[in-house]
Amino acid sequence: MKRVITAPRPVRPGSALVLSLIFIAMFSALAAAMAGMSGANIQIAETHRKVDNARSCAESGLEVVRFWMSKVEISGTTAPAERFARLATVLQNELTDAGITNLAPVCTSSTISVSNVPINSTLGQAFSATLTSIDNDNIQVDVTGHYGSFNRTIRSAYAFGTRANTVFDFGVASKGPVSLAGNVELEGVNLQVESNAYIESDNSLLALSIVGNSHIAGEVKIVNPLALVDLQGGKAGIGGETGTAAMKHVEIGVAPCEFPEMNPATFIPYATRVLGPGDSTSADATYENLKIPAGANPTFSGHATLKGVVFIEAPNVVTFTGGVDITGIIVTNGDPTDNSAENRLVFTGNVTGHPITELPNQPQFAGLQSQTGTFIMAPGFHVGFGGSFSTLSGAIAANGIQLWGNAGGTINGSIVNYSDAQMVLQGNTDLYFNRSGLDEVPAGFVPELILRYDPSSYTEVVL
Repeated sequence: MKRVITAPRPVRPGSALVLSLIFIAMFSALAAAMAGMSGANIQIAETHRKVDNARSCAESGLEVVRFWMSKVEISGTTAPAERFARLATVLQNELTDAGITNLAPVCTSSTISVSNVPINSTLGQAFSATLTSIDNDNIQVDVTGHYGSFNRTIRSAYAFGTRANTVFDFGVASKGPVSLAGNVELEGVNLQVESNAYIESDNSLLALSIVGNSHIAGEVKIVNPLALVDLQGGKAGIGGETGTAAMKHVEIGVAPCEFPEMNPATFIPYATRVLGPGDSTSADATYENLKIPAGANPTFSGHATLKGVVFIEAPNVVTFTGGVDITGIIVTNGDPTDNSAENRLVFTGNVTGHPITELPNQPQFAGLQSQTGTFIMAPGFHVGFGGSFSTLSGAIAANGIQLWGNAGGTINGSIVNYSDAQMVLQGNTDLYFNRSGLDEVPAGFVPELILRYDPSSYTEVVL
């Protein structure tokens, strides 16, 4: 048997090296591509980081602007064309009062601008903002965040408006604490909620004191979060209950409501009949559109019949010791911040009130019949009732209110104390509040204007 001899294959020197080099080149190219992509991704990520930082600065600036805009309150009597200029003044005053120096508004007739407000100086973070008047009711706000050379702008919108709730949603409302002593009853004519009470009491921890047989039939809302309520006597109660059970009808720490601005200017021109030194206030008399001049300090001891507007000029102490019959509205021009009680309007006799709509259709009363909802508007005056009354067709508002003796009756509206001094109801005072159908602010009261943020307007813009 012969052996088979296999011929050796030919060897190609260097082929393995070539293949290795090809693979090395491919992997090197892939590595270079991946390194390039990684570098690009790092650059993109860094750009996104800087953009996000700029946007974050804009967000922070927007919150700062919203904070200060929320503090803006403008008189409702401000003419629409003057609102933006007034806004600039109010913002500047708020910043100055708060000692803020890094927000320096620059104002023109249609813009309010702040620039280079630092957020983090070390990192170069800052924001700027521009408020632009679109029309008399609307404002556009552009806030730009800055981070190095990167900028991002957020746009939003604000509109002038009024607060949803006012003190006229309550039977009794007071900036100061409230005291009930004796046999005082506050009740609703139709529903007990008509006798709800609202108390701010910012300067006094004792917000409500009820002593004896006194009772508030409705609920009590108190703004001061630290407020205390003192119920003394087994019959002192709230919401139909006494003792500790009554406290479930008290809510403490509620959001504040608005006290609309008292603006008697509409009514003052009607008061053309001036009370003079020769007028006898001790006799029965009828007065139409009466003006009581400053310093007169009259006492009406006879039975007075008052029709139309009674305008009491400050300073004055006006007293009605006799009976008084009123078809109209009483207004004063005192300082709305004067809580001294030096100016006073006092009723110790019985009061009979008639709706202002019952005024005759005569030239001297033209237009008054539609000015409903207000009985007394007395800025800067303390108002007191010591006698009873029938039905008073409208709200009673003053810088200080007191009822004593047998004062009481029905009020088609609210009693509102604009003073931070205590409102005192004592004696045999029974008040019945009828606020049925009252869904508007009474005549002569002007809600303050605030700025409402429109969250749906939020958008990022490219400038």
